[in-house]
Amino acid sequence: MDWKRSVSALAIGAISLAAQAQSLSPEQERFHGIYKELVETNTTHSAGDTTLAAQRMARHLRDAGFAEADLQILEPFPRKGNLVARFRGDGSKKPLLLLAHLDVVEALRADWKTDPFVLQESDGFFTARGSIDDKSMAAAFVSILSQLKREGFRPKRDIILALTADEERGDVPSNGVYWLVNNKRELLEAEFGINEGGGGELREGKPFLQRMQVAEKMYTTYQFTVRNPGGHSSLPVPENAIYELAAALTRVGAHRFPVKLAEVTRFYFERSAKLSSGQLAQDMRAVASGHADAQAYDRLSSSALYNALLRTTCVATMLRAGHAENALPQSATATVNCRILPHDDAAAVDAEVRRLAGPKVEVKETNAPLASPPSPLRADLMKLVEGLTQEMFPGVPVVPSMSTGATDSRFLRNLGMPMYGVSGLFVDPADNRIHGLDERIEIARLYAGREFMYEMVKRLAQ
Repeated sequence: MDWKRSVSALAIGAISLAAQAQSLSPEQERFHGIYKELVETNTTHSAGDTTLAAQRMARHLRDAGFAEADLQILEPFPRKGNLVARFRGDGSKKPLLLLAHLDVVEALRADWKTDPFVLQESDGFFTARGSIDDKSMAAAFVSILSQLKREGFRPKRDIILALTADEERGDVPSNGVYWLVNNKRELLEAEFGINEGGGGELREGKPFLQRMQVAEKMYTTYQFTVRNPGGHSSLPVPENAIYELAAALTRVGAHRFPVKLAEVTRFYFERSAKLSSGQLAQDMRAVASGHADAQAYDRLSSSALYNALLRTTCVATMLRAGHAENALPQSATATVNCRILPHDDAAAVDAEVRRLAGPKVEVKETNAPLASPPSPLRADLMKLVEGLTQEMFPGVPVVPSMSTGATDSRFLRNLGMPMYGVSGLFVDPADNRIHGLDERIEIARLYAGREFMYEMVKRLAQ
């Protein structure tokens, strides 16, 4: 079956499940099997096993013709295995890295409508934990490399696939990319890589824009602590640990870090302005041109997303204090999480956080920020992604973006490897259930995204 006709049919979105099943090509049926098996392999930290998931994905590659020498499962920690596979090219170009994580966030069966670890296919959606984040890309990459191997594809560059553990747990020793870059860096060496972090946006059920992540904010966490002698609650004194901590948190909450623009920020607002109207479009164009005034920044900052794109942010996320209801608190502690612009000065942010905390608050940085410089807006890559997007999703613009959250791309950007988040997977922002209850993706959108990634990988490897 011609894949473009298949994608076109799938993208309609209103077709029935029965018609959908009939329209699947043999390769898409194989993809469904890989996807289902991966989603139904529990890979949570509490009870899951990414080693088992890696072994199952390696089997599919092996069945497609991959040599044993080109498949490595590395398990530096129990149940925290990683798969690194290599599709060998002729070496005329440097390797391409495809990165996806196998682990998922926790999911309580009692909270979900259905079993989160049994793939549900109903009402035009695939529902399960990991149905999007990030098993959609992981399964797609396994399916794509298997198909290319069966087709006898001869790439000009090696294609490296890394399916890794513990992305959802951040900067822990068992994080697969963190461990690999510190212990087996040579396995991931590539000219550039493709990862999560981008993705498409649906508006009124139709593809509206495709984001390509080229940067992400740095992640750091502080612990604020105030200690007092305490005493009986019937004899209150002005020096109260809870009040002093609350005052510090109020200062943090009221503070706005200065606006700092980078190439990706200007590019984002330039392209987003074309999709907006009125005052919003004017403000976006002003930012893109570098001529925005304070009022324009204030208007944009009323949006949590635009505010986070314009400046570093810090926010209180956890709080605990006291030891008895009839005693003055002897201590009060809060967690303050900061997301630092990749082009901001982390040392200056640290100094500002400590100033806001004040002299009565002990400040401890519990997670130091890891530098993650923006990836360059490569003209060749932009042209390829934009062209393919127009072929498959006519009229949909590609918007380079900076993630306000974190991905494993930061470990590789820190080493100087450009990483790009792009998938062709479109989700309605109003129905984005990643990390939430009943995580799901439209069935048609998953298959269309898989075909987008297939063609993207093939073209990037030529």
